[in-house]
Amino acid sequence: MMKNVLFGKKVLSLTLASALAAGAFAGCGSGSDAAETAGGSAASGDAVEITNVSYDPTRELYAAYNEMFAEHWKEKTGQTVTVVQSNGGSGKQALEVANGLEADVVTLALEGDIQTVADAGLIEPGFTEEFPLDSSPYTSTIVFLVRKGNPKGIEDWDDLLNDGVGVITPNPKTSGGARWNYLAAWYYFEQQGQSEEEIIASIKKLYANVLVLDSGARGATTTFTENGQGDVLIAWENEAFLSLEEAPGEYEIVVPSVSILCQPTVALVDEVVDSRGTREIATEYLEYLYSEEAQKLEAENYYRPSDEEIKSQYISASGSNTIAEIPADGKWIIDNMTLTDINHFGGWAEAGEKHFADGALFDSIYEE
Repeated sequence: MMKNVLFGKKVLSLTLASALAAGAFAGCGSGSDAAETAGGSAASGDAVEITNVSYDPTRELYAAYNEMFAEHWKEKTGQTVTVVQSNGGSGKQALEVANGLEADVVTLALEGDIQTVADAGLIEPGFTEEFPLDSSPYTSTIVFLVRKGNPKGIEDWDDLLNDGVGVITPNPKTSGGARWNYLAAWYYFEQQGQSEEEIIASIKKLYANVLVLDSGARGATTTFTENGQGDVLIAWENEAFLSLEEAPGEYEIVVPSVSILCQPTVALVDEVVDSRGTREIATEYLEYLYSEEAQKLEAENYYRPSDEEIKSQYISASGSNTIAEIPADGKWIIDNMTLTDINHFGGWAEAGEKHFADGALFDSIYEE
């Protein structure tokens, strides 16, 4: 039976994130002091506290994982660990860490956001090689969440261009998930044989239908589910399943024919763990994400495990690309879509410069 995950858990994460962010930006140089006060200055004695700065949709996953890790660490060392959790739009979180919000680890939506922290001198080069599989312990993809009965008949990306379709997606300038959304749509139109000029025209039409650009993926989910705006939410897979779980019978997931393999990346914040003496526990915190127990927990929270054997246990045999309820057998992964990855776009440095940098394609598309 699937693990029951409730959106109510997000309140604690939001409170902690707000407190941390407030401390980081309260004044010149105050971010480091605030984080040190919250997180302690060393990993010694009977108790230790570390901070994980993550992106929007991981709230429920890390609420459960932090408890699991605390038990693991206690059994291994006898030491009590508390994990302070911060969540928000991935791009915004990266900038906050770069500007002084102390984090022992970052678990962000994409490699490019962690590179922002590295560019600030806080993470050493080679962070994608520090942990297995490009330092990506779980993956995800992009799907559509529609209202019950799919009244607008949305089946694939081209349906999002239709007149009268209200689209909800976050802002690629602040949200890592939004960048994955944009690139997945781009790849679909490319697969349709469109030229770059035609793809840009299609993307313009898609964003002309966007009603709200929230700063992060969770905010976009709230806009769609709680505020009732839009006909379709372009969503992380796990966000869509959490919506089905939170409000049975109100929504359906539509899996498009083409999407993108999203690889959230994890990293140690070297400058912080070395100054605070938390490198050993922070390393174990990220390594344990690859353990069998954690991989199953990730799957139960609707992330695709990096362990292929464990992942295979959650692959659906239904053959349908529409999901109206949480599968009773726990097999929720639809694997009949065509997936590209960031390498198709030349990696995050090239994709960021072409599409998301100030004055790049997204700015020109959205301004028009």
